[in-house]
Amino acid sequence: MPKLDRIMTRGGDKGETSLADGTRVAKSSQRVASYGTVDELNSVLGLVRCEELPIGMKEKLLRLQNELFDLGCELATPADSELAGKIPNVRQFQVDLLESWLQEANQQLTPARNFVLPGGSRAAAALHLARTVARRCEREVVALIETGAEVNPCCLRFLNRLSDLCFVWARLCNDCGQADILWQPGPHR
Repeated sequence: MPKLDRIMTRGGDKGETSLADGTRVAKSSQRVASYGTVDELNSVLGLVRCEELPIGMKEKLLRLQNELFDLGCELATPADSELAGKIPNVRQFQVDLLESWLQEANQQLTPARNFVLPGGSRAAAALHLARTVARRCEREVVALIETGAEVNPCCLRFLNRLSDLCFVWARLCNDCGQADILWQPGPHR
């Protein structure tokens, strides 16, 4: 386990940061944007865990937070680094687990009659926020791949399923007391 006794290092004062293997890069690099957005998503899920949630969801969210931390470490480690084989990587079984959670939650819901707007309960609104941050994570990782970086394909599948799961969980949270807020087309004046 890392020892975190020195938080303020001043190492980033000139706009650079260290990757997991010690390589210095600009804080504006696409790799930093990718794992930084994963960290943001993890923080939003931490907020979700503070809310009243259906039974078992808090434990699943905690597992997801740990897996997102691993994903951030994976994205912070270049594929050609000697550390690449030593850090946890996202695996297909984790994607499969998200799919099973998604199916389990979706079976408890009636199909939506229209597009669902973020809101309803605080938990649902926070899960919708997590969904949008997960989608941004996907875009950041795609942009990282477009720079030529080698990225484990399970990372994108994991983030894609997680965003879907956040949507279904938001609906499930609203199903426990609040109604989904449905989109109403047309002029809103």
